[in-house]
Amino acid sequence: MLKVTLKRSLISRPETQRKTVRALGLRKVNSVSILPDVPTIRGQLFKVKHLVSVEEVADAPKVDVKKGPAIAEKKVESEA
Repeated sequence: MLKVTLKRSLISRPETQRKTVRALGLRKVNSVSILPDVPTIRGQLFKVKHLVSVEEVADAPKVDVKKGPAIAEKKVESEA
């Protein structure tokens, strides 16, 4: 899993970079997303590498990629 943090503002950035950052689940500076380590995500990160910081995390909360983190958290809480 990858922990992605938006470190630079999107002001005066091309629209394609803004859309890529939004697709990664980042909105404001210092917002964080935990994403799966797959080639498509890596490609998006390469496109905006000057705006984000990336860390590999071994143990991350369970996230259903299709439904997002909010749904996954509800499932995890209900299972416990």
